[in-house]
Amino acid sequence: MKKKHHEVWEKCLEVIKDNIHIQSFKTWFEPIVPIKLENNVLTIQVPSQFFYEWLEEHYIVLLKKTIKKELGPEGRLEYSIIMDNSYSSSGPFAVNYPTSNHKATKNPYVSMPLDLNRGTSKDIPNPFIIPGLKKIKVESQLVESYSFDSFIEGDCNRLARSAGYAVAENPGKTAFNPLLIFSPTGLGKTHLAHAIGLQAKNNFPDKIVLYVQSEQFINQFIESVRNNNQNDFVHFYQMIDVLIIDDIQFLSGKDKTQDVFFHVFNHLHQNSKQLIITCDKPPVELKGMEPRLLSRFKWGLSADLQLPDLETRTLILKRKLYNDGIVIPSEVIDYLAQSISTNVREMEGALISLIAQSSLNKKSITLDLARQMIDKFIKNTTKDISIDFIQKIVCDYFGLPVDQLNTKTRKREIVQARQVAMYFSKKHTKSSLATIGLQCGNKDHATVLHACKTIANLIETDKQFRSNVFEIDKKIIQ
Repeated sequence: MKKKHHEVWEKCLEVIKDNIHIQSFKTWFEPIVPIKLENNVLTIQVPSQFFYEWLEEHYIVLLKKTIKKELGPEGRLEYSIIMDNSYSSSGPFAVNYPTSNHKATKNPYVSMPLDLNRGTSKDIPNPFIIPGLKKIKVESQLVESYSFDSFIEGDCNRLARSAGYAVAENPGKTAFNPLLIFSPTGLGKTHLAHAIGLQAKNNFPDKIVLYVQSEQFINQFIESVRNNNQNDFVHFYQMIDVLIIDDIQFLSGKDKTQDVFFHVFNHLHQNSKQLIITCDKPPVELKGMEPRLLSRFKWGLSADLQLPDLETRTLILKRKLYNDGIVIPSEVIDYLAQSISTNVREMEGALISLIAQSSLNKKSITLDLARQMIDKFIKNTTKDISIDFIQKIVCDYFGLPVDQLNTKTRKREIVQARQVAMYFSKKHTKSSLATIGLQCGNKDHATVLHACKTIANLIETDKQFRSNVFEIDKKIIQ
């Protein structure tokens, strides 16, 4: 029975929906309309050129696998783009499934150890490919777009970035081994880890660089136990020159996997191979990890990524727009940077959603459109209060420009507003007194402590002031 185009596409959507975030599915796949199916080529209609380019850049591998699953090895996909008036053609665009040929992500072939019993090269299973050859290819799993060029430097990440660059210039030979990068989610750990790997590959093409998520490492180890080839698994990882393990915290409580990683770590470190580890908290706060592993994490350098300030967030958005060849009003960029301050990934996601809404609805990107979209976006996102957000609420309440808080003026109304901002920053964020002072007029921790005591005393003794503070507090947490 001949398959129908809409049935094939519905089955594709079922698979796609299980593999991406629901918001991404609604934004990028629900607007697609299947057009026809001829000779195992499915044609789908997308709303714009931008839409087509975004799908090709971000979802091409998923689309390829899904189409081949439904239509077989010969299955193909074509786009029909709804063109703007400025385009003269609306013919279909065939999908070119990319195969990366960039040197930065390619590793050399690796010779296997000699099997002394047989006098031949022994085939050690490679967790990333089908084994069976005397020489195997180790895919680095690095993402080319996550380079140092696209990583925006600021006060929030300068130490980690500088250390990472030094490691990439001389892997295994610096004091930063291991290099442990930690921060809450969405602040750029994975990006920086990839950037280090890419730079190391550029500088040393013959070195074997491997990026692996800790969950992937765990699953590979379980598979090796099932197949009774744990030694081969360990030998494979001991051949790596630069090993990048992302989200090491997922090894917590997994004693056998930690034991294997301990032996891999020791071998690589003793042979001057580079280890780069990321996690969501500093080593001292990692629970369920073996003490001997934690002590080794402290051998090198632990560098954190902090929340980016407003200037850094603005630069991140501008760089992303530049890379995508998109121009939007500067006031919209400023609004995005001010509205979402605690997670770079969410901020970039909001920008993508805004561009998609503009493309789908054929509307210009304006401040009003950004406000409508971002207000809904923020409401649907778990609120994480930042110092910048508190400063904005306090200044709006007192009718002051935010930049006045960072001046050296001794005007009473500005000093008091700054103290109120410090008070709520201590109450609603996990930032240290030193960090609060730095963002509130470049003051020291003693000044912040004094401000908090002053506001607490005024709340107890001044009824009107207490009422004002409670109103501000409601605006912050609502």
